[in-house]
Amino acid sequence: MSTPAPIFKPPSLPRWPNGGAPRVVNVQRSARIKRMLSALLLVLDGGALTLGFLLGYETRRLSLDANLELFPTFDRYLPILALNLIVILLMFYSVRLYHQRRTFSRFDMARSVVGVVTLGTVLVSGIQDLFLRNTLLEVDYPRTMFLYVWLYSLILVVIGRELHRQIINRLRRAKITADNLLVVGSSKTASDLMQSIQHRAELGYNLVGAVDREADPREKTPGVPFLGTYDDLPTIIDKYQIEQVIIALPDGRRQEVPDLVIRCQRGRVDIKVLPDIFAYMAGDLNVDDLGGTPLLTVRDIAMRGWKLSAKRAMDIVGAVAGLILLSPFLLLTAFLIKRDSKGDVFYTQPRMGLDGRSFPMIKFRSMRIDAEASGPGWTVENDPRVTKIGRFMRRSNWDEMPQLINILLGHMSIVGPRPERPEWVMKFREQIPRYMERHREKAGLTGWAQVNGLRGDTSVSDRTAYDLWYVENWSLWLDIKIIIRTAWQTITRSSPNAY
Repeated sequence: MSTPAPIFKPPSLPRWPNGGAPRVVNVQRSARIKRMLSALLLVLDGGALTLGFLLGYETRRLSLDANLELFPTFDRYLPILALNLIVILLMFYSVRLYHQRRTFSRFDMARSVVGVVTLGTVLVSGIQDLFLRNTLLEVDYPRTMFLYVWLYSLILVVIGRELHRQIINRLRRAKITADNLLVVGSSKTASDLMQSIQHRAELGYNLVGAVDREADPREKTPGVPFLGTYDDLPTIIDKYQIEQVIIALPDGRRQEVPDLVIRCQRGRVDIKVLPDIFAYMAGDLNVDDLGGTPLLTVRDIAMRGWKLSAKRAMDIVGAVAGLILLSPFLLLTAFLIKRDSKGDVFYTQPRMGLDGRSFPMIKFRSMRIDAEASGPGWTVENDPRVTKIGRFMRRSNWDEMPQLINILLGHMSIVGPRPERPEWVMKFREQIPRYMERHREKAGLTGWAQVNGLRGDTSVSDRTAYDLWYVENWSLWLDIKIIIRTAWQTITRSSPNAY
């Protein structure tokens, strides 16, 4: 029996001048495949835990050498294996690790898996010791086997979930399991949202089209069909099998939102509202209480008290370790720079850091000595001012390594907003809302904006938004995640917009 095509065009549709007829994902087939993917993830987790337990048993058994015959056979450990599967899989379910999130980084997934598997393995060890002792099911569960089972389970579950992630991403890019999405609004905010969705197929959205108050809005997003007006919403949702609606209106039209929500309440449609006014406010929204009066917190400083001390301690340890371990390569780099072109090895430049104070930022010189003869400017791709060795250093971020000295001196942190030159800061503060708030924390060698490709000749507004989000959502884990991503991008030379 033949299966229906994953994408089809509803019959009798007119041609839309700004993008062609809307393409709609087959909802029934998509839902069926999503259920299969959920079942597959459960199978992968169960298989990984079973294989991890088996490998842990075999590793422990083979480590006994001459005493192999004294070690219990594997069938004696089946009750513990069953406990291990039940406890850890139930814990995965309880912390929503079987909920298919649209965006969940590998690092966050790995951290969640480590926490659950570690706690689950410890619980299983305690349960079998309490309830299986002095019964027919009692068996010696040595600590070394416990550690082997834990380690193998961690590795195999992470590998299995990464495989599952790749399968989901491929299906989403092929528009097989994507949700049909309708955007309400045609403002710049809505346009930016639709462009982002178009360029990030892994989010799992199939952008069917847009709706606005006017029959012919002034702003239209290329490639996105305009489907009608607010009055047409119920018909459009039914006709195009819409599953997700995002309302993206400018501040001046917020009074229309309640009516739009009512119009969109059809079947199992999920409705989301893009908070335009809060796009400039990077922190999470929290509700506080003031004598019974709820207050919405839109700005909070994450780094204070012990957190500052912990971050500074990590900076000192990281800078000292980096300078010691990398010293041979730093010396080799200095030699190659001198051999490649005339001029000093290091290049110091005033940059603005914490509280708007200027400091001399140190870098390996990657440009000719006359690079700024005609004034300062952004570095662009294939910049002729960059030297041969400089091109390699900038691509791999190696020219930034001397800033470990700045970190040790307290001018900078390992992770933080990227420092800019004072003349640029004076210009940006007049053009970009809340720009100076990024200077509430120390500047960083790397940062949230950089690992997301916002460096070089990219949007300063976008960089500012990412920097503010980092400042107001800081955590030690976030710093560690950024450092790991930076190291990976450096090793693979895959840093976006690094030139």
